[in-house]
Amino acid sequence: MKWLVTGATGKLGSKIVEKLLETVPATQLAVSVRNLEKAEGLRARGVEVRHGDFDHPETLEQAFAGIERLLIISADGDNETRIRQHGNAVAAAKRAGVGFIAYTSIANAQESTNFLAPTHKVTEEAIINSGIPYSFLRNNWYLENEISSIQGVLAGAPWVTSAGKGKVGWALQQDYAEAAAAVLSGEGHENTIYELSGPLLAQEELALTLGEVLGKEVSVQQVDDATYAEILTGAGLPDFLVTMIVNIQKDIREGSLEINSKDFEKVLGRPVTSIKEGLTQIVNGFTN
Repeated sequence: MKWLVTGATGKLGSKIVEKLLETVPATQLAVSVRNLEKAEGLRARGVEVRHGDFDHPETLEQAFAGIERLLIISADGDNETRIRQHGNAVAAAKRAGVGFIAYTSIANAQESTNFLAPTHKVTEEAIINSGIPYSFLRNNWYLENEISSIQGVLAGAPWVTSAGKGKVGWALQQDYAEAAAAVLSGEGHENTIYELSGPLLAQEELALTLGEVLGKEVSVQQVDDATYAEILTGAGLPDFLVTMIVNIQKDIREGSLEINSKDFEKVLGRPVTSIKEGLTQIVNGFTN
């Protein structure tokens, strides 16, 4: 049995690989990366490092050769680029005879109006149409995505948002990584969909919990999208990132991440890390 993780040197991918190495012999694990140098540390630990570039399909079939269980971590970029890249990966997996694909998707991918959802909707469909047994890991939202807001609060600013009363199923990236590792290396996950969502919280509730961690009151400043964009631009963020963040806030406000599910606990075999503990870990990462 040979497992392979794509994007293994990224933030999520590296956590998944580390979790796998706790239970899987390094000789049974391979990684596919664009930059081989970044994976030298894994090679030194006995992990097979293969070159695979989603923009160059000819590299992927070779990267996936002999792999029985494959984890495709969704790439970065706009929807059009990622749809093409993921399509390349799925087609290569079929040609290589891969026996199982786990894929990191987004909450409620097939029905979601989230601006990121089109990539995941099309990719899920491509995997189903390939005929390869699959598991869709529909990740809700990383708590680490709020690091810039947390840093702002630590610097004395309010928690600024245009998400209104929209709720999010935040969870630590480590929990998402452990869930992915469990599905890739476990049994009985063929043709499954897991809505991986933490407890649903609105911005005020998250800020209240952050205040408990910091031992101070955290004020929340609700603004409209235009004002939020002005604030982000004033902070020096590039236009493409401002647009992305504002779209995320809009999608949260409209409920696209408000998915109530206990699948996390089912996959992990334990409760998801509490938001308070997650925020404590993040804050301690700044101060230690």
